[in-house]
Amino acid sequence: MADSDNDMAWEATATAEAGQGHHPHLKHSVLGGLVLSTLSACGGGGGDTEKPALRDPAALPAACLSAGVAVALSACGGGVQPFEPMTEARAARLLNQGGLGSTPAQVTALVRDGADAWFSAQMAMPLSPSVWDWARAQGYDNRLYARGDYGLDPALWWRLCTAQDVLRQRVVLAVSELFVVSPLNMVAYWKQFACLAWWELLEQHCFGNFRDLLTHITLSPAMGVYLSMRGSSKEDGSGRHPDENYARELLQLFTIGLNTLNPDGSPTSPPRDTYDGRAVSQLAKVFTGWDVDGFNPLDPEGPFDYLRVPMEFHADRHANTDKSVLGVNIPGQTPGPESMRLALDAVFNHPNVGFFIARQLIQRLVTSNPSKDYVWRVAMAFNSNGAPVPVRGDMGAVVRAVLADPEARPEITLPPASQPAPAQPTLTDGKLREPVLRLLQWLRLVNVSSTDGQWRFPDLSGSDQLGQAPLRSPSVFNFFRPGYVPPNTAMATKGLVAPEFQITNESSVMGYANFLLSIMPFGANGILPNYDTWLAMADQPARLVDQLNLHLTGRVLSPITVDTVVVGVNSILGTSPNERRNRVVAAFFLIMCCPEYLVQR
Repeated sequence: MADSDNDMAWEATATAEAGQGHHPHLKHSVLGGLVLSTLSACGGGGGDTEKPALRDPAALPAACLSAGVAVALSACGGGVQPFEPMTEARAARLLNQGGLGSTPAQVTALVRDGADAWFSAQMAMPLSPSVWDWARAQGYDNRLYARGDYGLDPALWWRLCTAQDVLRQRVVLAVSELFVVSPLNMVAYWKQFACLAWWELLEQHCFGNFRDLLTHITLSPAMGVYLSMRGSSKEDGSGRHPDENYARELLQLFTIGLNTLNPDGSPTSPPRDTYDGRAVSQLAKVFTGWDVDGFNPLDPEGPFDYLRVPMEFHADRHANTDKSVLGVNIPGQTPGPESMRLALDAVFNHPNVGFFIARQLIQRLVTSNPSKDYVWRVAMAFNSNGAPVPVRGDMGAVVRAVLADPEARPEITLPPASQPAPAQPTLTDGKLREPVLRLLQWLRLVNVSSTDGQWRFPDLSGSDQLGQAPLRSPSVFNFFRPGYVPPNTAMATKGLVAPEFQITNESSVMGYANFLLSIMPFGANGILPNYDTWLAMADQPARLVDQLNLHLTGRVLSPITVDTVVVGVNSILGTSPNERRNRVVAAFFLIMCCPEYLVQR
């Protein structure tokens, strides 16, 4: 799945970009006057708050840090810093980066209590009710559905529309696009429950330690089936070899990438491969002998709880020859589970991992083109969480570092109403909003409900709808590549990447707009929007547009765009309830289709 020259080429580009900070100019027509703050390597914005210093770098796991990086990390306080004070606009921007959209109640609480309190409260929230159990209660465990994925979309949209742990759900969405599992190309029964078990696995471990997450990912039946590690066996002399699919993707897509990095995250010169084909073969031997626990081939449409538990080990299928993984030698007599532990330790402790994960999480949550300094600070939080006894791989600390960084929400300077664009384009920040996140903003702002409790969302990944849906990536490479560059564009000329543009074309743009028009007035399939909050402003178009501008964009629409939307809303008579509703729908639609909204800042 990952063998093509094109795939290898873009991964090499993405890995190299992990160490490069791009601050080029960008035409207003593409991303519209974006701003990037200039920061020192250790970062500003932390105020005078004293930060805990690292203790002896030797307390970190082997191969975690070079001595120079450890000293620099100590000086920077392990990447731990407070959030900036919250205004309404900053609160909305943070909720759109680290949540599932901004709502009036959430903004009020954030401004009142501060982002540090919000983040701590979100981290402490218990897991939401089981999405697996919800799907079973809806009857999706009927044998009629065993050979497909029916029920996956309603279950996931129910979760995303109703969950209160919005930070966790947002991080799960992001991580699900790094560690990809999809019912597409999955050869299994009960694919919907395999994917729901995967979602719950990410929910349970996305704030834990990355090393633990690697173990759970590796032993997940969903991943075992999707990347064909399940049932992989040792060589038998008849031409059978261990399956290399998962081993390759673990290295290339999930952890270290193709090229080695310097201690500061920049690519080595000349470029050096992080591994070769022999390394993949050696790692594949480590992963032999594992299979799902409980599948009955005589009744494949029967019980499927095996999809919810880790795969089990079969010693007779495990390759018992010597293995070497990233410089760690594993003797052949080492038991299979211990071999896996040693191999995953070697991967986890590779110096690339912090930079690899940092850049992709920043891309998913905040900006497509993070500066070298931004990536470095987040990578340092991965290498050490800043605790008195440093811990490597603390994902909660990494997520905080991404969202609290001074570059996460730079100050925005809007042009005056008489000037649609600055005379000279400014530096760039931000990212194209993923279609799923756009829809979620609307769904949560209108307090959507399901009239029958079944949340009958269909698959929205078609280009005539959203062009994307949770856990429906067409391949292990996600919907879009981290290093994707739209060809023949100003972004390409300036060396910028724009991952989400890979699923953006003429059909998807029109499909998205038409899809919004079809669902915004009265919903569909029993999914009902509640516009009461916004209907109260229907007689005040300027106020209505201002409040939607706040929650949908963090008030980044230019004055001329705001005026244009207000004029459009005002053109609709507001004398009847239907006309007032049309005003509200028009305000949502016009904002959510304009280019300045489509770029999250």
